[in-house]
Amino acid sequence: MKAPAVAHHHHHHFLTGGSTIPRTSQSLLLKPTTTTTSVRMSLREDAPSLAVVGVTGAVGQEFLSVLSDRNFPYSSIKMLASKRSAGKRLTFEDKDYVIEELTPDSFDGVDIALFSAGGSISKEFGPIAVERGSVVVDNSSAFRMDEKVPLVIPEVNPDAMAHIKLGLGKGALIANPNCSTIICLMAATPLHRHAKVTRMVVSTYQAASGAGAAAMEELELQTREVLEGKQPTCKIFKQQYAFNLFSHNAPVLSNGYNEEEMKLVKETMKIWNDLDVKVTATCIRVPVMRAHAESVNLQFEKPLDEDTARDILKNAPGVVVIDDRASNHFPTPLEVSNKDDVAVGRIRRDVSQDGNHGLDIFVCGDQIRKGAALNAIQIAEMLL
Repeated sequence: MKAPAVAHHHHHHFLTGGSTIPRTSQSLLLKPTTTTTSVRMSLREDAPSLAVVGVTGAVGQEFLSVLSDRNFPYSSIKMLASKRSAGKRLTFEDKDYVIEELTPDSFDGVDIALFSAGGSISKEFGPIAVERGSVVVDNSSAFRMDEKVPLVIPEVNPDAMAHIKLGLGKGALIANPNCSTIICLMAATPLHRHAKVTRMVVSTYQAASGAGAAAMEELELQTREVLEGKQPTCKIFKQQYAFNLFSHNAPVLSNGYNEEEMKLVKETMKIWNDLDVKVTATCIRVPVMRAHAESVNLQFEKPLDEDTARDILKNAPGVVVIDDRASNHFPTPLEVSNKDDVAVGRIRRDVSQDGNHGLDIFVCGDQIRKGAALNAIQIAEMLL
């Protein structure tokens, strides 16, 4: 019997602040229970001890889902969150846990700490956890561009963290890239390995989940309000999101790019270990619940035709090709929601470039899953 990450009668603990969420966003966030005959062997004495920091958030909840789905081995697991969630209970793999307040002592005896509680918490507690001997996998942007910290997508650059080992009593930090970067590079990297990308233009269509569980709730609430002819509630975002779209809500920098766009630029250079690759991005928030879509235009040093590209992508790990021109069937955010794989389609020669030196592709990936929780847990699996 496969237990869901959170037992159904605990739904009201799901969001930070203990607000109740409407049923439909619950079903979007919580994976349905599936029954299997296998006995859970993930709770084992010889396995690493885990801590989940920010366990009540959208990604924290997905950490638990993914750990369970992948039978990740652990000897113990600490559920950590802010003071206001401390003392609440949750059920994970048929065992009841009390959520504890995050303190420096939380990391004593913890082998792997999964962080998704925002940059300021990571900046404060990440180094403390490392000092206490934990290997931290951090989902915030706090350490991504620190040259001493590996920025890892396991299918793309596993070597970046090859020097980090468990059980040496030494702590370490590993950063999870931005969700848009992960989803983009899952599809672009196999092509890059073959023909070397010299320039990449990315336009994103980003889901509410990127701004957390409360943003998903607000999108649903606004949709109801607009349909009922009421003024939409704009707490998380400053403007109407339902039936609308707007430039990503990250702060705009002096060069006119917002922080999200510059993350795509800088993180790509770091992950590919290529300071010459030219990247530009436009990041847009669209009224979709949990999966991001991206239009990616690629320019190559060596020729690469669309049929070869399609074959390369069909064989790429963690990628599924949905590219049916005849029935106009291509990746959609709904189709990849709750899925591990990143979907790619609209694979075609860029007619604005000479020869076979350019391609356009369209990529969709679950922002909470491969864009965040799954990637972090795949990193943790590489430590085992």
